[in-house]
Amino acid sequence: MIEALKSDEIVHKLGGKFKLCALVQHRWSELINGARPLVERAGRSDLEVIIDEILQGKIGIDRDKSQGITDPAKALGQED
Repeated sequence: MIEALKSDEIVHKLGGKFKLCALVQHRWSELINGARPLVERAGRSDLEVIIDEILQGKIGIDRDKSQGITDPAKALGQED
């Protein structure tokens, strides 16, 4: 199992399990259709690459373009 998925860090970073799942599905589709990984593959599976891309902040959810999606920091009252 991918270690990053054992903790809730990645879930909280995106604002929920469903948003994480949607982002992974979308990115997986891009990789299958020929997109290049944004991190070194180093023999890792597509899922491992996607999780690393999320953790490094290379991909995420564009909340400005996505209607109805609130920034997790705002929702929790933690904005600067």
